[in-house]
Amino acid sequence: MSAPKTNDPSTPVAATGQFLTFRLGDEEYGLEILRVQEIKGYSKITPLPNTPREVKGVMNLRGAVVPIIDLRTRFGLREAEYTVFTVIVVVTVGTKIVGLVVDAVSDVLNVEAKEVVPTPDLGSGVDTSFLTGIARTGERLVSLLNIDRLVGNSTVPGLTA
Repeated sequence: MSAPKTNDPSTPVAATGQFLTFRLGDEEYGLEILRVQEIKGYSKITPLPNTPREVKGVMNLRGAVVPIIDLRTRFGLREAEYTVFTVIVVVTVGTKIVGLVVDAVSDVLNVEAKEVVPTPDLGSGVDTSFLTGIARTGERLVSLLNIDRLVGNSTVPGLTA
């Protein structure tokens, strides 16, 4: 039996609770707050040879070497200069720790089940498997990310979920 697709309207969306929201350009995304270890100002990253474009390198986080993924590049967005608002969101993925470069952190959002709709079906050429749904809060639409699928689908060595 195959697993249900994320964007299948009959699939219940279980994305409720608190989410750290952040921006990439004009779009807003959310990560489960319990998966966030810390938020760190952008700092020096050591590049690694022969890594995918989205892997910016590694950084030293209190003695641990943490891979850093630029979510703009991972999502196929145009590159932007890092600013004073650019941060690294350090998250846990299974037993691993990974840093995600985002344009800016917004806030913590409380999401109830009634506010979450399944990801729309955008056709077979569009991968939405890393989304758990879209939260509607007032006029805002926040794409809720499944960090295990997002980083697990990455080509970062040792980070498959």
